[in-house]
Amino acid sequence: MEAVATTTDNRILREDLAAVYATLTAAERAKFQDATVLITGCGGFLGYFFMHFFAEYAPELGLRRVVALENFLTGTKDWLQELTARHPELLELHEFNVITDDVAAVPGAAEADLVIHLASIASPTFYRIYPLETVDANVTGLRRLLDYYAERPLRGFLFFSSSEIYGDPQPEFIPTPEDYRGNVASIGPRACYDEAKRFGETLCYLFAQKYGMPVAIARPFNNYGPGMSLGDRRLPADFAQAVVEGRDLEILSDGSPTRTFCYISDAISGYLKVLLHGRFDVFNIGQDQPELSVRQFAELFTAAGRDIFGYPGRITFQTSADREYLTDNPNRRCPDLAKARAVLGYRPAVDVAAGIRRYLQFLHHSLTRSVS
Repeated sequence: MEAVATTTDNRILREDLAAVYATLTAAERAKFQDATVLITGCGGFLGYFFMHFFAEYAPELGLRRVVALENFLTGTKDWLQELTARHPELLELHEFNVITDDVAAVPGAAEADLVIHLASIASPTFYRIYPLETVDANVTGLRRLLDYYAERPLRGFLFFSSSEIYGDPQPEFIPTPEDYRGNVASIGPRACYDEAKRFGETLCYLFAQKYGMPVAIARPFNNYGPGMSLGDRRLPADFAQAVVEGRDLEILSDGSPTRTFCYISDAISGYLKVLLHGRFDVFNIGQDQPELSVRQFAELFTAAGRDIFGYPGRITFQTSADREYLTDNPNRRCPDLAKARAVLGYRPAVDVAAGIRRYLQFLHHSLTRSVS
């Protein structure tokens, strides 16, 4: 296959894409040979990185085609159109609603060897605006895909669940293993997302049992980095936006809830390994250390922001005008990665301080380029 044009001129993104490729074993890379990948929800944060990765490394992987589906409810067209225009022989973008549209009508869908079901809203701000769409993407949309591919010879089918299915674990279940059953509210502002992901996992299990589908489930833990829109409204994006705009970082709590944060290149490496696992299973994918408070996370952004943007702001504590902002918000979130390490060979490598610097460097380059 002839070499293609460089996918990006952003050094940070190029390095991150190369880091992901380096984590794949020869056997994992071989599963992409002559493969067609179908990816739903390609216009979001994770879709951004998947699409750039496939575009950049299609020649090395021997990838035949990527069929990319997006309804643009919250995803963006600008970078997608630019990327697909640069790789017309590889990337096929279709405006598509997984809830209502028929995947059988999509050119190339029938030939898919690998399916990545990303289509969902993951930001609490937006899934509370679109709660029924969030449920339907993870239940109805997933079911339609499973029905269509149930008896087709797939190499892998990846469903994106969430660490939110664990709810707010008791301290003895931190770090949280995959066999923890969770403690989730079925009624409340987060239920549309949490319960839809839980039921989606059940669907995957049932189809794997009945049809032998190679469905695998990833449970992401707090991803951030290049591709995350500043308007995403999740914590890393809010902090990055404040740094870029030179505003104070506002924390809408007392800053004590804790999380581990996984840089995007480490996350995508894990998701690809789950996709290529080839049989039913479920894996935590994230970073297991350090577990930081929201305040500590903000402090890392202010320090990196001063170096990269000359950031003049400070950390402030406010109260959200939304009375349900913190309802059912977990106090701690940290994955047990023992299973992913042992079964998949998953090894997250980017420290959170370094990851935040890389995210802000990516944004600095992108913003400098856009005004030059």
